[in-house]
Amino acid sequence: MKILSIFNNKGGVGKTTLTYHLAHALAECGKKVLMIDLDPQCNLTIYSLSEENIANIWLPEDKFVDDFKSARGAVTESQFDELIKSTRSVHFSLKPIEDGTEELKSLPPPAVLKQNLHIIPGRLTLHMFESKVSERFSSVYSGDPLAIRTATSVRSLAEEYTKIHKYDIVILDTSPSLGALNRNILSQADAFLIPANPDLFSLYGIRNIGSALALWKRQYDSIFTLLSDVKRHNFSEKFVRFIGYTLYNAKKLQGAKSTNDLGIAKAHYNYANKIPDTIFSEIPKSQMIEIDENRLRESIGSGSIIHGHNTLPSMAQKYHLPMWELPSCGNLDSGDVSTISGNRKIYEATKESYQTFARDVIDRLMVV
Repeated sequence: MKILSIFNNKGGVGKTTLTYHLAHALAECGKKVLMIDLDPQCNLTIYSLSEENIANIWLPEDKFVDDFKSARGAVTESQFDELIKSTRSVHFSLKPIEDGTEELKSLPPPAVLKQNLHIIPGRLTLHMFESKVSERFSSVYSGDPLAIRTATSVRSLAEEYTKIHKYDIVILDTSPSLGALNRNILSQADAFLIPANPDLFSLYGIRNIGSALALWKRQYDSIFTLLSDVKRHNFSEKFVRFIGYTLYNAKKLQGAKSTNDLGIAKAHYNYANKIPDTIFSEIPKSQMIEIDENRLRESIGSGSIIHGHNTLPSMAQKYHLPMWELPSCGNLDSGDVSTISGNRKIYEATKESYQTFARDVIDRLMVV
């Protein structure tokens, strides 16, 4: 199993759309995939599940997220067992660690999106867990058991779910911040990729990632130096590896206007050319996977998904389906039928684009 994080310090780059469609494409390529929504904004959860489903997950666990120990003491063993027979949010599963109480003896099932694609939903209260992550991190250096459990909790959760469900890939969705929670997520992942709009802000986001990775790597190395072998086994054996980037949401020009090799607007093209150089100047080569540098300089999937999708992602979110499944889903609102049917080929063509992207991601993960 490989743990993959999709991350950029710049918000609004289409990370949720990319994560959702990559996961579906990986599943259709034969991989068993788990998505864990660790962004307190819960956009991936909203993309994947209906509001009614989310309410059915959140409402029964409200008291546990407020105070796990008190809520646990107020119900019988059988009532609690019944509660965790249904999908619960990631914050529910992390809450005993946040409160410093006993961990769950069994894990709630993930939500099933299709046969080999599952999700552990996010929750808007996850900022509470991040506060504890930040508060306890300094105690990791002295080997404090609760601090170590907190620092390694996300990776441990991914590994425990994999023992049960036999996942090939676990995708961790994150917020754009460089805070304590993302430090732990990225440091404990096996790999990460960067989605980047071809603009000034993504360049600065990449610079910030490089600076943060350098600091986090020093912290990671110090922890390994100070901790005993018994306590080190909770951590990943090696620091996260960068597997590449993709341009995303670039404006596509048609026909004779396509005057460059990417076929994108001139302003976008200028920034697109700067992204590989920025990555190689800011992210140490030692933290990259060992593949040909020219391949790392090119968007993952040979540019298969770099162009914007206009309103297609909004329709996909409305129906909680990948874009390519919309024309044949059978339950479209009457007002959407003509729009989607009239653009059937455009919707369905996205499938091959994302599968090309997914196959390249799979190849790169094999090198990690």
